[in-house]
Amino acid sequence: MQHLEHDRLVFLALGESDVDTADRTHLDACPHCRAELASLRHVAGLGADSQRLRDLPDPPEHVWQGIMSEITAAKELPRLTADRQRPDPVVPVGSGSPPVARGSRRGRWSRLATTAVTAVAAATVGVVGTAAVLREAPPAEQTVVASAPLAAYGSTPPAARGDARVLGTGELHLHVANLPAVPGYYEVWLINPQSMEMFSVGVLGGGSDVLLPLPPNVDLERYSVIDVSAEQFDNDTAHSGDSLLRGSLTG
Repeated sequence: MQHLEHDRLVFLALGESDVDTADRTHLDACPHCRAELASLRHVAGLGADSQRLRDLPDPPEHVWQGIMSEITAAKELPRLTADRQRPDPVVPVGSGSPPVARGSRRGRWSRLATTAVTAVAAATVGVVGTAAVLREAPPAEQTVVASAPLAAYGSTPPAARGDARVLGTGELHLHVANLPAVPGYYEVWLINPQSMEMFSVGVLGGGSDVLLPLPPNVDLERYSVIDVSAEQFDNDTAHSGDSLLRGSLTG
């Protein structure tokens, strides 16, 4: 079976292209392409989520030390290249000298390059991991100015639930549990129950906790309903109409 091209799957994951009949027929019959599309959609969701990260702390000092040590090691690569290209010395037969091991410098080059790439990649993962932990970890004890229990809404399974807390720092801490799996991502909204006007607060990532900044001077007496919706990667910024959780803030 011929799989869908990787570029096509990327466009589908980003919502830059609609799934046509041929795509749907193939995806229904091909577990490999379905799994790859799901993985790409997950990455796209993380990318959309990370756009709301602000003021992250500097990475730990050991991360930079690791990067700098690999940069220093990389400076030796040109010299190693020159050594590798220099002809091995000719040893006269019978001289008693040990033979030169050809390819030893090539092996050293390979090991050094591999080590450098691995270390820098590990350092990068460390930075991203630190950001994710800082973002999704529940906040320390802070002043709570309003809160709301979140219950399953509409056809959402009754086991889905959550809690919302507006902190004195002007942030919304959200904890959710048992949300149904969706092909897209979860988005958090504030809704005015009188006019049904609403605006997005941010994206809920793959964890159970999220800390989102609220707009300055937001009127929580008017926009008092917390809503968690299921959204598609369709480039449509409006609410999908598919609400999973809702609750009303009280002070």
